Amino acid sequence: MQAAQVAIAACATADGQTIAVSVVDSAGVLKVLLAADGTSQRGVTSSTAKALTALHYQKDTQQLFERVNNDEAFAAEIAANPSFNARPGGIVIRSGDRIIGALGVGGGRTDHECGLAGLEKIADRL
Repeated sequence: MQAAQVAIAACATADGQTIAVSVVDSAGVLKVLLAADGTSQRGVTSSTAKALTALHYQKDTQQLFERVNNDEAFAAEIAANPSFNARPGGIVIRSGDRIIGALGVGGGRTDHECGLAGLEKIADRL
């Protein structure tokens, strides 16, 4: 919850962006969904899709976004699944070497950076 709150605050501070943050566990079950006032429905939906995408591929969506732009087959694979979104903002959550979930940020211009700010806040507890 705290990571989501910090991510929302970080984006609000960065030019007043209104975002949504989703956190899923290692099974892909949604555990937290927070949205700033004024966040679009698309931002809410994309935050969850980014978290699920990062978890599925075990990579941050910022890395996957680069691959989508350079690999047609991979781009088609992402596009074929309406639950996936490979735009920056999905970040894998690790405890040591173990993936314990993922956080997704949607609706802003600096989603990845805002998500990192949220995870940085709880890093000592992972």
